[in-house]
Amino acid sequence: MSDYIFMLENHLSTDQSRVVEAVRAAAAHANVNVFLTGGAMRDMLAGFPIRDLDFVVEGNPAKVAKPAIESLAARQLSEDESRKAVELALPSGITFQIAMSCQVKVARPGARPRISPATIQEDLRGRDFTCNAIALSLNKASRGLLLDPMNGLADIERRELRLTTPYGFYDDPSRLLRLARFRVRLGFAVEERTRMQVANARQAEVEKLIPPAALSQELRRIGFEDSPAEILKGLEEDKLLTVFSPALAGAKLNWQGLSRLEKGFRLPPDEPRFRHARLVPFLYALTEKLAARERQALLKLVDLSKPELDRWHRLETVARKLETALRSPRIRKASQIYFLLAKAEPDEILFLLYRSPYKPVQERIRNYFQKYMPAVQEIPPEEWAAAEAKPGPRRTSEKLREEVIATHLDRRARKPVEPPVAVPAPVPIVEISGFRRARQ
Repeated sequence: MSDYIFMLENHLSTDQSRVVEAVRAAAAHANVNVFLTGGAMRDMLAGFPIRDLDFVVEGNPAKVAKPAIESLAARQLSEDESRKAVELALPSGITFQIAMSCQVKVARPGARPRISPATIQEDLRGRDFTCNAIALSLNKASRGLLLDPMNGLADIERRELRLTTPYGFYDDPSRLLRLARFRVRLGFAVEERTRMQVANARQAEVEKLIPPAALSQELRRIGFEDSPAEILKGLEEDKLLTVFSPALAGAKLNWQGLSRLEKGFRLPPDEPRFRHARLVPFLYALTEKLAARERQALLKLVDLSKPELDRWHRLETVARKLETALRSPRIRKASQIYFLLAKAEPDEILFLLYRSPYKPVQERIRNYFQKYMPAVQEIPPEEWAAAEAKPGPRRTSEKLREEVIATHLDRRARKPVEPPVAVPAPVPIVEISGFRRARQ
């Protein structure tokens, strides 16, 4: 087995492994070459958790996407006709993309790109930064072969961000925003020549040519990050924040709220359902100090879907109901808090971490993530087995699970009984010629 395949398998979750195997099998059946590329490879090689899986197919990606969707029961999130790319999601929330290996050419900054099929090597050479221009072959004849035409692995080892081409910011000005995001997320420095290319592109004011769709996509990606406030701060220092909206300047930007939101983002486990729930709370905090007209203009730029827009309008109301329930005097046991929050929507919990002024609410949410969730995950198999073997009426698996969790969380740890401390017998006192003296 290739060292890189071994490394990949050790970085993937169970669901991600299922996706890789399903895509590989579909490509083999269709007799097309498929590669794992982009952020998944970068994160794996840099030692970060893999969030999203990006596959590139030399040929028609539909031949791979359709059977993969059927075998995985995946749903389609979006489609890019020009790049023949589809973004998919499993019921568990794991996302992945299958796209055509392509070459992108731009006649002038801001012009519509011309996209044509290409080899994987040509595809990689046309990417934004060298750390994203790496691929791993999943094909039978070359499985585990690392493709690195831009020497991105060396840049990952140096922890540097470097453009693949001197004209990268002219071909796609939105890469200026992406650079600021990667700089914070990865903790990488910007390579010296790339810094000069940034200065040249800014002097030419290419940021004014970023299309609204690219601005929308990048703002969404910032909202899903662990450190959105830090990324926005970097964009403000680079004088790029106002490309999203002129209103995002000075005192109108909710820095204190965004910093508080960022802390809340880091509390839940790094799971897809909590990461995908970040967008609406992020936009709420971002626009909280804006006037109504400014807020609507920014939301229009983001191009929220109907479910996202409905959630935007309802989030504060439903979160307040959860807050009231958490403050109820009837909620006393750890299991009550656990079940209440386990059944709540993730964005409601994130919103309360950001917005609730009540200390008991904040403490109960923190206890849920820091104490109760780990405690449930550590319930030994013997406890589950003992509950299943317990005589009595048959219970559903869900009811049985709730009983075991409640018993485990609400069990009070008994204080160890300390042995009695031996008290020495008093030493008798005797009188000797007018003096008191202890008898030895």
